[in-house]
Amino acid sequence: MSAPETPQSAAYDSAFLKACRREPVPHTPVWFMRQAGRSLPEYRKVREGIPMLESCMRPELVTEITLQPVRRHNVDAAIYYSDIVVPLKAIGVDLDIRPGVGPVVENPIRTRADLAQLRDLTPEDVSYVTEAIGLLTRELGPTPLIGFAGAPFTLASYLVEGGPSRTYENAKAMMYGDPELWADLLDRLAEITAVFLKVQIEAGASAVQLFDSWAGALAPVDYRRSVLPASAKVFKEVEGYGVPRIHFGVGCGELLKLMGEAGADVVGVDWRVPLDEAARRVGPGKALQGNLDPTVLFASTEAIEAKTREVLDSAEGLEGHVFNLGHGVMPSTDPDALTRLVEYVHTHTAR
Repeated sequence: MSAPETPQSAAYDSAFLKACRREPVPHTPVWFMRQAGRSLPEYRKVREGIPMLESCMRPELVTEITLQPVRRHNVDAAIYYSDIVVPLKAIGVDLDIRPGVGPVVENPIRTRADLAQLRDLTPEDVSYVTEAIGLLTRELGPTPLIGFAGAPFTLASYLVEGGPSRTYENAKAMMYGDPELWADLLDRLAEITAVFLKVQIEAGASAVQLFDSWAGALAPVDYRRSVLPASAKVFKEVEGYGVPRIHFGVGCGELLKLMGEAGADVVGVDWRVPLDEAARRVGPGKALQGNLDPTVLFASTEAIEAKTREVLDSAEGLEGHVFNLGHGVMPSTDPDALTRLVEYVHTHTAR
């Protein structure tokens, strides 16, 4: 008697998952970070009047928003609509996402006593995630769903700073000045993040991406000593599920090898490092994801295609390549430019 089909098995032979596994693909697969909304008028319409965090907790709304770019752009994978601070909100951290600002934490973590804010996350805390992914995988069929979470360093940066920062002065002061507290903070965040990813995989996500959005603020020696252990713990916790694990950060050209060492199967690359050079830095045994500059999409179609060919040429000969932007879709991007880009990559790389 054969095993029952799971959402993961339905998507197993997709171009996206094959590329992540470094297997031959019929075409280079494409998806976009922040594709679920932002630039789409239909996204803005369904989100109208609904705060960001609330929208992440409504399963039917999450399902609709996640599906919108799949319907419109014909991308090869859906990315679960959520936010990196959702698990923190779920365990009771007093935070909100303020329009035009980002996540703001009411009581930043600055002392050991402040760690009490971070209790364990349970699947029941995010039951809406399980429900939404169940709805989504039934709709998506053979199209893979990517689950995601914020990496411990990026979450810690928000928690310690109290909101977005350009300098990370408080976070780095703790990292340098109280390394034991810093290590305990990141370890606790690693445990919360691992549970959040497990919930998504067990509900049906076919791959997961860990966003370490702000890791580019770190020198390699500090990343290795003070950040890599926590990220590695997250990846190790979900290794047994056998789904591809993607690791991405912005401005992380100097950290690419270390980010791969943390346990990723696929290393995301922003637009600053050509993919052939990124492959040299990362080393063998990893697929790469990226890496068109998001601002290229504001140029002419001819310019977009020329820059896209540069990315694809740079990816020639890689063990596995997932085409993506080097960061998220900008809100003012023309959605039609994204649709044309997907079609161009599919056509140009058809094998």
